[in-house]
Amino acid sequence: MSDLKKMYNQIVPDAFPSTLKISLGDTELTYKKRTWNIDGETRGLRYGENPDQPAALYALADGICTLDDKKWRQAGQGIVSLLTEEQMIQAGKHPGKTNITDVDNAANILQYLTKRPTATILKHNNPCGAAWADSLETAMQSAFWADRIAAFGGAVVVNRPLDKATAEFIATQYFEVIAAPDFEEGVVDILKSRKNLRILKLPQLGRLEEYCGTPFLDIKSLMDGGLVVQQSFVNRIRTAQDFIPATAMDKEGKSYATRTPTQEEIDDLLFAWAVEAGISSNSIIFVKDGVTVGVGTGEQDRVGCVELTIHKTYTKYADSIIYKRHQKSLYEWQLLALTDPKVKEELDDIMSMTTEAKGGLIGTRMVSDGFFPFRDGVDIAAAQGISAIAQPGGSLRDFEIINACNEKNISMLFTGQRSFKH
Repeated sequence: MSDLKKMYNQIVPDAFPSTLKISLGDTELTYKKRTWNIDGETRGLRYGENPDQPAALYALADGICTLDDKKWRQAGQGIVSLLTEEQMIQAGKHPGKTNITDVDNAANILQYLTKRPTATILKHNNPCGAAWADSLETAMQSAFWADRIAAFGGAVVVNRPLDKATAEFIATQYFEVIAAPDFEEGVVDILKSRKNLRILKLPQLGRLEEYCGTPFLDIKSLMDGGLVVQQSFVNRIRTAQDFIPATAMDKEGKSYATRTPTQEEIDDLLFAWAVEAGISSNSIIFVKDGVTVGVGTGEQDRVGCVELTIHKTYTKYADSIIYKRHQKSLYEWQLLALTDPKVKEELDDIMSMTTEAKGGLIGTRMVSDGFFPFRDGVDIAAAQGISAIAQPGGSLRDFEIINACNEKNISMLFTGQRSFKH
């Protein structure tokens, strides 16, 4: 077993060249391979998605993409791709691909949430929890308790300098990465108490408004060696005025519309749509008061994603109660309940509380990255007490979806934009 563990610490040699060039018509983009000297060893990425996959990180070094007369992100604007040894305050070992991509996708989300202190926790390139608040400490704790289970071993990325109170909370949990634009005095010493925590100082995380709305060249590789090139997703829903009122007509020409959402509902829908930019499709998010309550990712059907996300929120809700009381997970408590009547009695009580609170879903707002092809997903969510929905719109059955909302006094807004992320 000890030999198997070694594969996660080794650096896999790569034969990728120091320079990568891409020609787009008359435009040439030059990328430079990134390496770091850590503990006297100069190497690039430790490995790719898995320990047997050589990998390399490249940063755009020269060339300006001018496709379609649009402004694209340019050389020198890198965030994670320009990571230096000095910015790796505590590295432990050379970074792997998943560390890089988790921090990168967090920045992808945070670029739309610059107005308030925001904390994100990512794992497997999807957010476990995200929250914004009046203080970074509140945002961090809210993001963590949104899904304590998934947050284990995740990457924490914030958009404000890390303060002592937030650092002290982070140091009580197990995370693999913390990335912040800066660290207040004494904070790094607190974080270094976690020996395996990678501590990254990325100043650009405090200037993400400079990136918002500017696309980059997004390249997807096919298994046959081909490439799909696209403009990156740009979130166009950044203010209340960017939403579209949810209206539709049925085949007989009858018009349908939902009630106007409250300001609190609009604020949560804006927050949720920003988080949506970093979630694998098909996806569903439940949000309340600027905190993700449930995040459903990568499902094949939309109603199934709603059902699974609801199941997850119930589990996380019960787990948080047990963990706060006993420092044990829901699963540990369920095992103890098999042989201890008192534990079983408390477990039954907690599960009853969870059901009554509907896993914390009452009053939440739901966002869907694609339209609802049928009303079933809305009906299932409505039974949990949600109050508002944002979704792209454009389904042949939009009038049925609106009618389902009206039956439960749910407000709905269209984005007029899909947010798939494959």
